[in-house]
Amino acid sequence: MAPVNRVVVIGGGPGGYEAALVAAQLGADVTVVDSDGLGGSAVITDCVPSKTLIATAELMADMEEADELGLIIGAPGPQDDALGVDLAKVNTRVKTLALAQSDDIGRRLAREGVRVLAGRGRLDGGDRVVATLDDGGEEVLEADSVLVATGASPRTLATAQPDGERILTWEQVYDLDEVPEKLIVVGSGVTGAEFASAYNALGVDVILVSSRDRVLPGEDADAAEVIEQVFTRRGMTVLSKSRMESVTRDGDKVTVTLTDGRTVDGSHCLLALGSVPNTGDLGLEGAGVNLDDGGFVTVDRVSRTSARGVYAAGDCTGVLMLASVAAMQGRIAMWHFLGDAVAPLDLKTVSSNVFTAPEIATVGWSQQAVDAGEIEAEAVMLPLSGNPRAKMQGVRDGFVKLFARPGTGIIVGGVVVGPRASELIHPVSVAVSESLTADQMAQAFTVYPSMSGSVAEAARRLHRVKP
Repeated sequence: MAPVNRVVVIGGGPGGYEAALVAAQLGADVTVVDSDGLGGSAVITDCVPSKTLIATAELMADMEEADELGLIIGAPGPQDDALGVDLAKVNTRVKTLALAQSDDIGRRLAREGVRVLAGRGRLDGGDRVVATLDDGGEEVLEADSVLVATGASPRTLATAQPDGERILTWEQVYDLDEVPEKLIVVGSGVTGAEFASAYNALGVDVILVSSRDRVLPGEDADAAEVIEQVFTRRGMTVLSKSRMESVTRDGDKVTVTLTDGRTVDGSHCLLALGSVPNTGDLGLEGAGVNLDDGGFVTVDRVSRTSARGVYAAGDCTGVLMLASVAAMQGRIAMWHFLGDAVAPLDLKTVSSNVFTAPEIATVGWSQQAVDAGEIEAEAVMLPLSGNPRAKMQGVRDGFVKLFARPGTGIIVGGVVVGPRASELIHPVSVAVSESLTADQMAQAFTVYPSMSGSVAEAARRLHRVKP
């Protein structure tokens, strides 16, 4: 009888629990050591909570088109019908859903025979994990393989320290009971833009402080331009090329001081300054695991670290910090270790989404890469304003953009900006991962009228008559 492989996973986020499920499916004896709650920050303090908040904000944003659609909100009468938000109730729902999702993950792991220990794990060499348990005990776990999936935490600065009340990280906003009177968001990357968009839709006076010349500097430039135009049209103040020096609090007022000496006052400040990996005090260096200059675990495309038998997945690796990528890294690690069929991680097939209103979804090669000559591709951009379903719904902002290889017509990338772009990107993602041509995409039926019709129309416009 073949010996059972012993797998220990440190961290119960998407990278950790998905790896545990794969390892259990393949017959391994699996233990997860988790300190923050199953689901990790993705479920407890980041993705699930923020997107739940954004779901409420989206509904508020949709109400902007109410008059055009024939709806009357806030009409005079014996009852107050004005649209408002109960932030305490919203945040209660946010936290309730997050804990429910975490509980679901725990039940799934238990059904699959995965043992879960509440505590902190650290490597003792490459084949042993010491678990310091929350109940005060300690357990030594022998391992044939270890997966490190400890995630990352919000980055702060010595001059901008959160207090959990007025100066907040994105993990702390869900304790707010009242709508901020004036919210200053520092950082215009994905996290900053998403929260700025959400609170703006909830009726908050928002100031977005961006050190770059535009919001969302890492996204498609055409898409970022649309988002910034929408932000300003909805009353948000965007301070571009404005770098934060410090954040201070005086009673109910916070002051953001910029490096050029200007100051911005508000009632609350949300720090969206990026993330730092949770890789300290894990025994990584002693086990021979290499870290980069930022403290992230260095991994290859099958999630191996520099130490034999030690893998890593998720935000602690700094590899495209998305829950979907973390989960795939974890699965790949276990498929590789346990000898199942495995394909290395291919970041060019990863679809991602920015949950602003409208959303930005992307997959594959980007406009920036095409412009830089990294890949030769033809592009078509089709505004959603001409889409019949968009007209019916009062949607004016957004577009579909596709990139195809000249000659073959193979779709190599795409961008969708619009409502539920996270759903509309899927056919483009399938096309990229399966190397479908623009003609193949164009010839697939779409519902009329539908937003997805614009994806097919963009593909049709990439058709070239063969000589």
